[in-house]
Amino acid sequence: MSSPMEISIPKPESTEPEAETIKIENGVVLEPNVASPMIPEQSTPTPPIASESAASPAIADDKFLVSVEVCLKPSSTARLDDVRTCVERMLETRSLSYSNGPVPLPDNDQYLLENVQSICVCDTDEWVKNGEVLLFWQVKPLVHVYQLSEEGPCEELGGDGQHSSFNEWALPAKEFDGMWESLIFESGLKERLLRYAASALLFSEKGVNPFLVSWNRIILLHGPPGTGKTSLCKALAQKLSIRFSSRYPQSQLIEVNAHSLFSKWFSESGKLVAKLFQSIQEMVEDENNLVFVLIDEVESLAAARNAALSGSEPSDSIRVVNALLTQLDKLKSSPNVIIMTTSNITAAIDIAFVDRADIKAYVGPPTLQARYEILRSCVQELLRSGILKNFQDKPLDMLTFPSLKEKLLSSEMQEAGASLTLSRQLLEVAEACDGLSGRSLRKLPFLTHAAMAHTFNCDPIKFLCTMIDTAKRERSERPD
Repeated sequence: MSSPMEISIPKPESTEPEAETIKIENGVVLEPNVASPMIPEQSTPTPPIASESAASPAIADDKFLVSVEVCLKPSSTARLDDVRTCVERMLETRSLSYSNGPVPLPDNDQYLLENVQSICVCDTDEWVKNGEVLLFWQVKPLVHVYQLSEEGPCEELGGDGQHSSFNEWALPAKEFDGMWESLIFESGLKERLLRYAASALLFSEKGVNPFLVSWNRIILLHGPPGTGKTSLCKALAQKLSIRFSSRYPQSQLIEVNAHSLFSKWFSESGKLVAKLFQSIQEMVEDENNLVFVLIDEVESLAAARNAALSGSEPSDSIRVVNALLTQLDKLKSSPNVIIMTTSNITAAIDIAFVDRADIKAYVGPPTLQARYEILRSCVQELLRSGILKNFQDKPLDMLTFPSLKEKLLSSEMQEAGASLTLSRQLLEVAEACDGLSGRSLRKLPFLTHAAMAHTFNCDPIKFLCTMIDTAKRERSERPD
């Protein structure tokens, strides 16, 4: 951020003036006057908006804002605030190191054992690299408590034989649980989207004059098919519904069925778009409701109007684009809505729509590191489920890409263990998968297993050798 953000909070156990000024800069809470780093804060912190870089964690009085997500059991009826307080107390009294991953529930806390399904630390990779950890006194945990909805999608039925115009999910949804963690992109893309959304909601919440500082809360993800654009939008909505649950107790995801908005009757399509957004407008009128609107393959609704003017597209498409832009401009005044769109053909999108998007992020085929990490998560799952057998019946922890590269360049190669051997073989598979999409990579282990003669309790090395042949076949069968 360009300047520090000041927050006044009550200072515990102090005879000085009632409030002390704490500065948050670059996502780090600076507390120069706190006598001990173990003193807990007495207020609920605002969600962080981190910058690209952070100060060094070596300074003892600096605290890094780290999200801790607490998922309640479906049967739990506990108040979210009560669980949040209990988890904060547990984190204060335990000398934890912080790195991304689950936190075990304490055996002696019956309240948490009865109500909490999982506790997970997130976002530490914003501050540390290469598998390092943050120590408990360096961290200010931001605890987010949520309960998954099991309702599933609800369809909005259309009339006159029309397909439904959208599907609706109550967030956070069980269907999207774990999706964010499973998505692997180039470094920084997911964090960039999180920071963007936090800034967009904060600017709206603080009443920044939109005529002086402009933002539209519109995201456009573009790139070839199969790269995970739609999944990333759904996972982002799920993540934000958790992170902003204290401000917005309710969240909804509206997935627009763009093809249903084209009518067989001339000039009716624009009216269908207006009717759809009228329903969305009614949802956002509730100030406690955070609404995410997902328009997949947005080029079908926002086709470039110059194509229609030249006669290569029906003139009805002009009315659709005009209606869409008008409705998006109306939603701009609502602070609790974010529009997420995807496209496989960005050249076909009307320039007026592209210009309204705050973020236009390209999501391309996965890099070597991304391919390795995607396949590593697949193999780990097959090892966990018993499809692949572990070496000497001991669980294998395959190396991350940075750790593998470090070991390949060090003298530790002389002492290659089972994990390193398997990781090196997986790297060869990732290199053979150059050009495959993320969707194809996720299917590759299944296709490999189907190609093997002996499919029960497979040997991992033989499995990975077969995976290289399967990847080569997949690449050869792709259309030009």
